[in-house]
Amino acid sequence: MKRPVTLSARDREELIRLTTTGVRAASAIRRARVLLALDTSVGEPDPKEVIATRLGVSGEMLRLVARRFAETGGDVLATIGRKKRALPPVPSPVTGEVEARLIALACSAPPAGHARWSLRLLEKHVELTEDIPNLDHSTIGRVLKKRNCVLI
Repeated sequence: MKRPVTLSARDREELIRLTTTGVRAASAIRRARVLLALDTSVGEPDPKEVIATRLGVSGEMLRLVARRFAETGGDVLATIGRKKRALPPVPSPVTGEVEARLIALACSAPPAGHARWSLRLLEKHVELTEDIPNLDHSTIGRVLKKRNCVLI
């Protein structure tokens, strides 16, 4: 194997306990079983195809788990756990100030010719406002719903 997985006796016992007791995410249990199957400390592991068939995973998953084990420096809990995202993929355009401005606009009197604010009408007025980013009517609705503001 390119990246051999060698577990200490303590890590092996912990992985066995994780897979047999308690409630864990299925993906974590699956990765723990892969680590146990790839362990070289108890002897030569079976070929990848045999392990993949026995565990019901792909050969690619075996490779990825072994790579993650090597990247984490042999930390089994980091290997079987999920990676945390550093930042959300796109920052939200709705900040506290934007929410306040949007609520103030929704609570103000509707424009002439309209009996009340609608989400689409709010969307048009938000586009005309300089200090509020352009928001979709569904986003405006979610913000107002979150703050219990009802358009009447």
